[in-house]
Amino acid sequence: MTDAAVTIPRAQDLPAGNSKGRVLFASLIGTTIEFFDFYIYATAAVLVFPALFFPAADPASSTLQSLATFALAFFARPIGSAVFGHFGDRVGRKATLVAALLTMGLSTVVIGLLPTYAQWGVAAPALLALCRFGQGLGLGGEWGGAVLLATENAPPGQRAWYGMFPQLGAPIGFFLATGTFLLLTAVMDDDAFFSWGWRVPFIGSAVLVFLGLWIRLRISETPAFQRVIDRQERVRMPMLDVLTRHPGALLKGTVAALATFVLFYLMTVFALSWGTSQLGYTREQFLWMQMAGVVCFAITIPLAAAYADRVGRRRMMMLATLAVLVFGLAFEPLFVAGSTVGVALFLALGLGVMGLTYGPLGTILAELFPAEVRYSGASLAFNLSGIFGASLAPYAATWLAGRYGLAAVGWYAAGAALLTLLALLAIPRKLHD
Repeated sequence: MTDAAVTIPRAQDLPAGNSKGRVLFASLIGTTIEFFDFYIYATAAVLVFPALFFPAADPASSTLQSLATFALAFFARPIGSAVFGHFGDRVGRKATLVAALLTMGLSTVVIGLLPTYAQWGVAAPALLALCRFGQGLGLGGEWGGAVLLATENAPPGQRAWYGMFPQLGAPIGFFLATGTFLLLTAVMDDDAFFSWGWRVPFIGSAVLVFLGLWIRLRISETPAFQRVIDRQERVRMPMLDVLTRHPGALLKGTVAALATFVLFYLMTVFALSWGTSQLGYTREQFLWMQMAGVVCFAITIPLAAAYADRVGRRRMMMLATLAVLVFGLAFEPLFVAGSTVGVALFLALGLGVMGLTYGPLGTILAELFPAEVRYSGASLAFNLSGIFGASLAPYAATWLAGRYGLAAVGWYAAGAALLTLLALLAIPRKLHD
């Protein structure tokens, strides 16, 4: 088997228990929960954790330390890819998705119960980092399984459309997380919010986890993986097989997702931190503008997927990446102090472009690998890209902006887009067009 792997076998008929609505909802609800958990941490890492979990003597240093714990989850995600990918390719998609959801859900709930630095000293940030690692571990196994659940059940000509549903979990989860923080800040003062209010979304996520488990326990195995079982094609060590037999596909997939990750975490974590610390916006003002931008994100995901099924996933992704490059060059003129309209337009355009890249991304990565190692391969490519593209993006952007100005942050995004374009050009056209 070469690293230009065979395309995904398409199911003509869904197996019993895997109705279209159930498959799409199960793939959507899981990533919605996972990204809700992930985003409440990202928001708290900017607004709450620097003051509560780190020494308060130097606010700038506390913010950087908090962002470092945010980055930690991205380094845990490849480990999650290896662990959950192994079982996903050996045992099955369904059971592995349930385990991944539990891992991240429990880690998130525990964060809401942690003592602060004032109560436990250095043990508090250590426990926070441990829980953050657990979040990353779970997400490392969640995303790939959700994408495969959708794409391996897709009928002919609709693979990108089905693969778009797990991607929709990102804007929906962000919308829920941001909306929760806005509601909390509206109904309580700062003292109550920093005392206990910030814990509510973390503990409350348990309700969403139970909903996700309920729907996922009612689905059947995907047709593509069932064929792997029937033909006795399962490999003993799926991750080792990916690394030794499909390194080219892994490299192309990792770099192909790079610009997507860089752009998203610039538009969310970095933008929130910079807007509230340097541009003078309150957290409520900026979160409302981000919420409006996320609507554009949610709209462009299905638009990109529908177009990708018509012209090819690779071609659609290349067009979207060119848009990322152009947006990077316009980063500084839009994101400036004193222009609320400009900042709102900046967020709408950036997150709208993000949706164009995110819509076909899951299907592209899944198509790079054969079914017997697809869970491991697609998950590892996605999460390695998270390390290189997202884990350091808020930290690097903060450093670049402080030293060279916002234009340097835009060049950072444009550089990532150029690398992604090269990777997409290296992907065989016949796989996606």
